[in-house]
Amino acid sequence: MNLGTHIKNAKLELSKVIFPTKGQVKQAYISVLIVVAVIAAFLALVDLAMSSIMSAILG
Repeated sequence: MNLGTHIKNAKLELSKVIFPTKGQVKQAYISVLIVVAVIAAFLALVDLAMSSIMSAILG
């Protein structure tokens, strides 16, 4: 396969791609931020609980 054919095929495949709109990107970004914040809060609470339990056990 030569370079010209490869470039032509790449352009053909790229024309089939459906890119997200600004609204979709914004919605996905906000969703990711919310999920990360919830997981971080959960892990912080688990860490706090575990450290409190270990402090109580070890004195």
